[in-house]
Amino acid sequence: MDGFKIYSQSDVLALVNQRTGELRLGEKVQVISSLNELQNSSAKYVLLGIPEDIGIRANYGIGGAKTAWNSAVKALLNIQSNPFLQGEEVLVLGHFEIEEPTDSRVQGLRNKTNDIDALVYPVIQKIVQAGKIPIVIGGGHNNAAPIISGVSIALNKPINVVNIDAHADLRDINEGRHSGNGFSYAIQHSFLNQYKIFGLHQNYVNQDLPTHLAASKNISAFYFEDLLQTNKSICQNWTEFTGDLASPCGLEIDLDSIENVLSSAISPSGFALNDVRKILLSNRKNYSYLHICEGATELTDGRKNLTTGKTIAYLISDFIKSAL
Repeated sequence: MDGFKIYSQSDVLALVNQRTGELRLGEKVQVISSLNELQNSSAKYVLLGIPEDIGIRANYGIGGAKTAWNSAVKALLNIQSNPFLQGEEVLVLGHFEIEEPTDSRVQGLRNKTNDIDALVYPVIQKIVQAGKIPIVIGGGHNNAAPIISGVSIALNKPINVVNIDAHADLRDINEGRHSGNGFSYAIQHSFLNQYKIFGLHQNYVNQDLPTHLAASKNISAFYFEDLLQTNKSICQNWTEFTGDLASPCGLEIDLDSIENVLSSAISPSGFALNDVRKILLSNRKNYSYLHICEGATELTDGRKNLTTGKTIAYLISDFIKSAL
């Protein structure tokens, strides 16, 4: 049965490699025993995982994104607690437990993605209503839809989102839910107002999308190919591109936008990890959530990369440090 597993102190410490004379982040993070205790925590950030790849497979992708959460949370909990990041700023909430659908055909996977939407958004809603900022580790990009809807419902207004991504994920919602139409779904249901895509690859844009972007006042893209040809730094372009992104706003990072990070759509061309780290460390916007998705430590076709978890841990810690 699908549900949400809340982590206890012992669950967290089981992931920590303790060492005499050193203090790890996992020894300082906060935990709770019930969602009703969220408001009582002094932590500003709430970390949770959605270890599934059903939405990706529903979009004809390669499974494996469900492996990212465990490696990411372990990598994060084992970084040093120090003056740069203590650990008390973070509440490690837990992860969703999602069963495989009995129907493994594409339509069955898409129906199950609908079920995941219904499972995820109430938890996000409660986190935001408690005045916290969810940091969500996927999982597929299908989960952008329930995250956006959960934040929007909690704030009682549509939100704006910037997505660092090689793909627009604006496919037709009439196909059924999958990882390629999370933002279309959020727009259609009036949860998402302004949508910006940073680093969109021209090679992955269908023939109708440029016309769609030109006709829309609320959707805009900065193509990766244009970034390659500009004299401005990536951070300068990012700052200008997101300058009019009004609050409340969310930040999405699809790991297939970073070159050679293992994912269903892994690419040899993309941002360097340090480019994205610079964006995060220089951030001055008050994002309502962070969603890092699509990465994997092992794909179902056998490819592996054990550094994915550490990549995600860097992005999480940079995001938090920028606001300290």
